[in-house]
Amino acid sequence: MTKLEIPPKLDYDYVIKKVTTSLREYFKENGIKRGVMGLSGGLDSSTTLALLTRAIGVENTYVYIMPSRATPKESVEYALKMIDILGIPEENWRKIDIEPLIRCFDGVLAFQDQVIRGNTMARVRMSILYAEAKRLDAIVVGTGDKSELLIGYFTKYGDGGVDILPIGDIYKTQLRELAIRLGIPKEIAYKPSSPELWKGHKAEEELGLTYDRIDGILYLFHDLNKKREEILEYGFQEWEVDLVLERYYKSMHKRSMPPIIKISDKTT
Repeated sequence: MTKLEIPPKLDYDYVIKKVTTSLREYFKENGIKRGVMGLSGGLDSSTTLALLTRAIGVENTYVYIMPSRATPKESVEYALKMIDILGIPEENWRKIDIEPLIRCFDGVLAFQDQVIRGNTMARVRMSILYAEAKRLDAIVVGTGDKSELLIGYFTKYGDGGVDILPIGDIYKTQLRELAIRLGIPKEIAYKPSSPELWKGHKAEEELGLTYDRIDGILYLFHDLNKKREEILEYGFQEWEVDLVLERYYKSMHKRSMPPIIKISDKTT
């Protein structure tokens, strides 16, 4: 059977129209004109920003760059470049250094685990976005893509705690081409994925597999409903399939609302 390297190419003109129209309708239905989002200078947030500005206009888009000590200088430069390319008004964006806030947590909790510290950083950033959304009467727009959502590669109540996910049905490998179609520079579109929660943090290194392989497995499993044995027939190795499926099943709680323990279902 033919090896599937990536999910099928999308009709990117349709995707752009569909996402921007749906975003516009979501804002209208909620009676809100403004949207706030975090901008890291990477593929996901840059693509989301380009789509959001098309949907509601740059005048209604508010952008926050929130670096920490782990954030490479290059990422901030890319974020500023996107702001310039899209023409975000000066009064509509801010750069907020979150390191002083994280140090407060350091002092109280004495982090020993970089993952725990990183998750705290993600939740601090989301706290800032929701504070600004309240001030501006705005909606918090998320930047997670389909690959990250399906394997749980996001922080619960951090970057996962948003109001709407414009690119949540687009795989990482599909997103790169979409970014190019939207006029995003190649150095941003093909920048190695990283949450940048600690120095040198790279997504594929932490995951142990490239997004080409992850997306291929996810597409077969999630979109085509293929079983493990069937996925192996496409040329994937057992450990690759098991790694992706394990992440999928272990992160199911991240993709659903918390369960409510019912006390009102007592029968008499």
